[in-house]
Order: sequence, then C-alpha cells, then structure tokens
Amino acid sequence: MNNMVKQTVTLNNGNEMPAVGYGTFRVKDSNELSDMVVVAIKEGYRHIDTAHIYQNEESVGLGIKKAIDEGLVTREELFVTSKVWNDGLTYEETIAAYEESLRKLGLDYLDLYIIHWPGLDENYVEVYKALEELYNNKRVKNIGVSNFHVHHLETLLSKTSVVPTVNQIEFQPKLTQVEVREYCKKRGIQVEAWSPLMNGEILNHEVLVDIAKKYNKSTAQIVLKWDLENDVITIPKSMTPSRIRENLELFDFELTQDEIDKISSLNEGFHFGPNPDEYNFNN
Repeated sequence: MNNMVKQTVTLNNGNEMPAVGYGTFRVKDSNELSDMVVVAIKEGYRHIDTAHIYQNEESVGLGIKKAIDEGLVTREELFVTSKVWNDGLTYEETIAAYEESLRKLGLDYLDLYIIHWPGLDENYVEVYKALEELYNNKRVKNIGVSNFHVHHLETLLSKTSVVPTVNQIEFQPKLTQVEVREYCKKRGIQVEAWSPLMNGEILNHEVLVDIAKKYNKSTAQIVLKWDLENDVITIPKSMTPSRIRENLELFDFELTQDEIDKISSLNEGFHFGPNPDEYNFNN
C-alpha cells in the first residue's frame, strides 16, 4: 500500500478529506469497475468519487464492499462522495435522491454529498437546503457543490446557513479558474478538480513533457502534482492498474514555483466540459 495517500486536507468543519481520490466519471456499471475500485483501495486510495448521473453507484458500492470484506479497509477509513443531479428537484426529491444513492452504494452514509451542477436558475438553493437537513441530522458527514461560479456561491451563501465544504470544479492547465478559487479560499471552501487530465488531451504538451523528464515522472503526475501545489484536491480516473498506482505517487517530489507558474500560464479559459453558466439540464 502506498502510504503517501495519508496526505489529507482539513475542511472548514474540521473533517479530513484525502487530497487524491479515485474518480469514476464516464465509467458505466460493470464488474470491471468494481474490480478497479478494489485495486484502487489496495493501492492506497481512501477517497472514492461517484455520482448519480454516472450510473455506476452500484458497481462502486460493490467494489467498496469487496474491499471491506477482504479486510483491505474499514468503512470508516474511506471517504466516499456522490452527487445529486438536481434537474428541478424539490426539497423532498433531493432527500429521496440521497436515499437512492445510499441504497445503490450499499452504504449507511456518505462522507460528501454535493450538488452536481447549479443549472440556469436558482433551484440549487432549495436542493442545498435539503442537503443542509441531511448534514444537520448527521446523515452525511460533509456537503458541498460542484461547478459553482462566484455568483452561484454568493447567492447560495446569502440564502443558506451551512457553508459548503467543497466546490468541485473543472480545473486543468487550460482552465485555472483563478476568480473562483480565490473566492473559495476567502470563504473557506475547498476546491476539488474534476477531469484534471482533460481525458488525456493535455498530456503531450511540451511544457509538461519537459518538466516530467526532469523528475522522471509522467506528464499526468506533473499535472496532478500541480493540482496539489495549488491547494486543489484531485480525483483522476483510470481503469488501468499501473496508472491507478502512478496517480498516487505524487508526494516524493516538489515542483518549483517557476514550474507551477509555467503550467498555470497555459490557461486559455478553455472549458473541456460544459460551462456552468450555459449548462441546461434539458439539453
């Protein structure tokens, strides 16, 4: 097991969250996924990320159960995240969605439950109030949001009482989201990066290749280390055991400030995924 996974971040409520997680975006329910969750836990991952819309919570849950049954880990040692797909959900429907995710995952609670997208209206406020109830009733350890820009966060904070612990956003070398990250830092909201490797499309960039050669690391490792150097939690996805292992091996080297700046200078404001201000659930 890779002991480096012990690296954690303290959230605004005092809870600890592993800085590197195993992502499952764009992986459908399958025996292969449950097997890879077991592999990830064997390699040392203690943070597993899924979502209702990924349609893979059952396989993720099966992998977690296998790992626990094999004595690889206890439930308490894991940090499991899922997300609610709030396409016009009511307060009651949001509570029901949480129960459904728990059922599919085979768990009694989640460590983090977040709103997946804000959408184009303020329905997310009602959804978040349901998350607050779950949190206040100790049904979930932490609550948060995903893909929220500053104006979404300002609206949310003005109408609710529990500050999100996490804002999971697209963060990669071509989209550094400085304004959102600075706002989150001021409010004590931890930023987390989804799809940090741009589905592999950034990995041949010459800036990354040059830095990777210096440290005898892969370009993926350089990007993930850059995430951590920017105080951003990262959740790379892989279905290849060697890469699952490699994506954890980030704590035995440090980037220089010049290297961090060079990677950040690749920013183009380019959204590899949807822009939250344009994302419509009905599309």
